[in-house]
Amino acid sequence: MLAIGLMSGTSLDGIDAALIDTDGETRVRPLAFRGEAYTDAARETLMEATRVALTYDRPRLGRPIAEAADLVVRTHAMAVLKLMREAGVKPGDVSVVGFHGQTVAHRPDRGWTWQIGDGAALAAACGITTVSDFRSADVAAGGQGAPLLPVYHAALTAGLERPVAVLNLGGVANVTLIDADGALTAFDTGPANGLIDNWVEETSGARFDAGGALAGAGRVDQAVLTAMLDHPFFDAPPPKSLDRSDFTVQPVRGLDTADGAATLTAFTAQSVALALQQLPRRPGRLIVAGGGRHNPVMLRMIAEATGITPEPADALGWNGDAMEAEGFAYMAVRTLQNLPISFPGTTGVPAPTIGGVVHRV
Repeated sequence: MLAIGLMSGTSLDGIDAALIDTDGETRVRPLAFRGEAYTDAARETLMEATRVALTYDRPRLGRPIAEAADLVVRTHAMAVLKLMREAGVKPGDVSVVGFHGQTVAHRPDRGWTWQIGDGAALAAACGITTVSDFRSADVAAGGQGAPLLPVYHAALTAGLERPVAVLNLGGVANVTLIDADGALTAFDTGPANGLIDNWVEETSGARFDAGGALAGAGRVDQAVLTAMLDHPFFDAPPPKSLDRSDFTVQPVRGLDTADGAATLTAFTAQSVALALQQLPRRPGRLIVAGGGRHNPVMLRMIAEATGITPEPADALGWNGDAMEAEGFAYMAVRTLQNLPISFPGTTGVPAPTIGGVVHRV
């Protein structure tokens, strides 16, 4: 069946929308993809909502949250309509939309995770059955609520020799090991681009370190790096997950822009290396998706830290920018078919769990 997936990550740079044909199990055929960038004003609205949400002890509506939630629905509906127009499909051709929403706070330690965006409103706006709120059922059952993409990584890697690992370098990094018997182990490894983006924006006004140019020109401060790696998260056994705000750029303040970027990039690489040591076995390949795969300095540092040469997902014929959106389309189909999307080895949930709330039109 045809399914559309929508993903707006913690980088707050925009919306990824993907159209795939899938049975929710072994068949996956990507058909179309588009990225829809947020305006500066939209990004500010979402940043303020995130700032406010992180001060709450539990999810509750306030004006900044409500304004951001309305914005999320409007912009995601626009992304769906544009994608369908470009792909030459109509709402009646699409079986389901997988709507991740925008994470404003992820607090599984407190028993909740919060993605804003009204699934029923999006379903009405697009005229397509929509699945939203993918993470809450997992958290309610005792899981971390993240990462959720491993079930899609397993489908994508079905034809590859295993064990193989998929590393997603978004705002936060996560790794999935698909073992020879198909067993999944997955968890967040630490910050990926999030801290680097924050640092570069704070010190230079740029949104990110394009091509790793700043990190490549800088020097890693080993004392700062060692201190940053002395964090209890890295010793905690998986499965485990993070909120983007769990780490800050405070340790690199006092460094110049390039040295800070180099140190934070090395921090991402070393945290990936520590994570691979926590996998049940060493993968033969490390396939990389997400924005970080465009940073050659980050990939070089990961190779040096792990002893494995990272392979950008695009080299396998995948769209490394589209994988998260495709994954939520895939999971939406699984939800309609009452198939689980999270597992003990991926989120720590006690049993395979069906996630998502269905909004029919």
